[in-house]
Amino acid sequence: MSGKPVLHYVSVRGRMEPVKWLLAAAGVEFEERILKTKDDLQKLRTDGCLLFQQVPMVEIDGMKMVQTRAILNYIAGKYNLYGKDLKERALIDMYVEGMADLYDIIMNHDFKPANEKEKDLANIMDKATNRYLPVFEKVLKDHGHDFLVGNKLSRADVNLLETILMVEEFKPDALAKFPLLQSFKARMSNIPSIKKFLQPGSPRKPPLQEKDIPNLLAIFS
Repeated sequence: MSGKPVLHYVSVRGRMEPVKWLLAAAGVEFEERILKTKDDLQKLRTDGCLLFQQVPMVEIDGMKMVQTRAILNYIAGKYNLYGKDLKERALIDMYVEGMADLYDIIMNHDFKPANEKEKDLANIMDKATNRYLPVFEKVLKDHGHDFLVGNKLSRADVNLLETILMVEEFKPDALAKFPLLQSFKARMSNIPSIKKFLQPGSPRKPPLQEKDIPNLLAIFS
């Protein structure tokens, strides 16, 4: 055993992606075990590896962890990305949970019927630019530091960068009205461990392609 965390998921962007982002930001190498068929998923279930019969699942420190938020909380705590005290942790949790709401509607976009996608995309961009991004622009202004919480990188910063880049895939100028978020994006993208993760050939997954959806549905059906 290498001692590296082992990530069990399908080979597309999804609920494992924030886990990879957080491990990469912490400078932690990991292995991926890709589920290619429904049988691969069923084997994990049969072997008793999946507490609630679903992935993501991460093998780390002798545990087989499931539930994305639990996994992220553990990694953030283990690698000192979860604030210095309960107050900072509460702020981090608030920011992360807010972004999770936006993340979910972005991830669901690919599964919308073709005749609903234009309306759904308009809804995503409305929420991103009028509800969520203004919050973090204000947080950065009021806080007055390079990071969202304290003066140190946390999981909230990593999550915000990931979310910003996803929004920009829909609308490249999404940050046009948010100068502090533009600066934040530039700073975070140049942190060596994150910069490495953003390079071609990293484990970071591209947006879901329509051609991948049938196999994905077959695995989880």
